[in-house]
Amino acid sequence: MTYLWLKAGHIIFVIFWMAGLFMLPRYFVYHQEAEPGSPENALWIEREAKLRKIILTPSLVVVWILGVTLAFSIDAWGEGWFHAKLLIVVLLSGYHGWLVSYARKLANGERRLTGKHLRLLNEVPGVAAALIVVLAVIKPF
Repeated sequence: MTYLWLKAGHIIFVIFWMAGLFMLPRYFVYHQEAEPGSPENALWIEREAKLRKIILTPSLVVVWILGVTLAFSIDAWGEGWFHAKLLIVVLLSGYHGWLVSYARKLANGERRLTGKHLRLLNEVPGVAAALIVVLAVIKPF
């Protein structure tokens, strides 16, 4: 029964984390359209910070804690599918870190990417989620 509660919690927090990973690049698109130094720009900085502090980072931490606990509980460390899943989660965590750093750059007035680039980056979590689900459910190897 403990395993099922851990798994349910893991899935719930993955959903929260993914929601934040989808939202933040979209926020960046709107943020970049705001005039630097304007009240609207300040609002986007605040919204992005709240999203990171309230949803993204706490969810990331809980996902990792529950995920590692689940891996130990089913002894997944020797499974090929798990290594592939773990690699994708590590890459997605790096993407999360990059988003946080880009939010700081935007807050400082640096606008290095176009709205088109940000919209394309918004696809990263969806592709990662699809791969992770296939690996975790199908366990192809």
